[in-house]
Amino acid sequence: MDETVAEYIRRTVLKIPRDEIKAMLQNWGFLSETQLQTINFRQIKESISQDVVQLCEENSADIKQAAILDIIYNHIYPNKRVWSVYQMKKTGEEMEFFDLSDFKKKFKRRLRSALKNVTINFREYEDNAIWIRIAWGTPYTKPNQYKTSYVVYHSQTPYVFISASVLKSTLPLLCQALVFASNYHDIREMELRSHSLNSLKDIVFKRYSQNFQTYYPRRTQERNVSPESADLRIIQENRNEKERIQRVNREVFGDGPQPKLEFAQYKLETMFKSDPKMDVLDKKEPFRCLVKFSSPDLLESLKSLAPAGMADAPLSPLLTCIPQKARNYFKIREKKDFAGSFVNP
Repeated sequence: MDETVAEYIRRTVLKIPRDEIKAMLQNWGFLSETQLQTINFRQIKESISQDVVQLCEENSADIKQAAILDIIYNHIYPNKRVWSVYQMKKTGEEMEFFDLSDFKKKFKRRLRSALKNVTINFREYEDNAIWIRIAWGTPYTKPNQYKTSYVVYHSQTPYVFISASVLKSTLPLLCQALVFASNYHDIREMELRSHSLNSLKDIVFKRYSQNFQTYYPRRTQERNVSPESADLRIIQENRNEKERIQRVNREVFGDGPQPKLEFAQYKLETMFKSDPKMDVLDKKEPFRCLVKFSSPDLLESLKSLAPAGMADAPLSPLLTCIPQKARNYFKIREKKDFAGSFVNP
């Protein structure tokens, strides 16, 4: 067994929590049950990893087997990576039968035609998810197994989840191979990013329920109260206001937990309208800006703004529309017209 393969297997085993090493090696299936029984899984992880490497040496493990173990680890712990969502498009609405073997052949052929030094491994899972691991090299160096890109593609859908390597120059090659292999014509990033792969899937596959804003402005209450009842009235109004905020928040976000989203952005085009007599603008062109949001848990952060007293309830649709807009457009866009002056949308 090659020394680089042995070292990669050793490092992969060291990443696994000790209580889960045996189960993951069984899932891997490269070592027999008889071989696994010879390993003392109660010893320190370094000793366990050395024992695993020795058994892999007996079985003549190669980089393909090491890569499969790495895929299994990343499938169980996808939150160790940052994932971005991409959407592919066809020119028409026709549906085609998906052939996995054809997809693999075309993907490999297109990628290797652009870069010879690259290793590609696939693994299919029961939810029609195809996991692809790509280790990149250069025209003069072998693939670096520690700088890999991961792709999760659900067949019969236009959505692709990519965790790119630090080599940004490889992303165009990867996207070209995906479009070619899946018989699409275009691919664009949806500007949604998160460590939580499952949350991104929930958003684009509509697997969670977010209510739509149905709030109507409340009527202004009469303020003519006697001094004797002022304190009680203030307490009651505060209680009513808290209940209103909670009710409006449920109408907007629903009762369940929000998908864990860490990044979103959209482009805002603002038309400035002024009195023609003022002659403020010579050209009627929109003002354009890029709005970016980032947080360890973006949607839950937005949901907590009103109850914390940091924003009025209900929140602006520009904030609550992020998951819905992400499913409908490549980039989340909103257009607003302002009359006379600049205000927050």
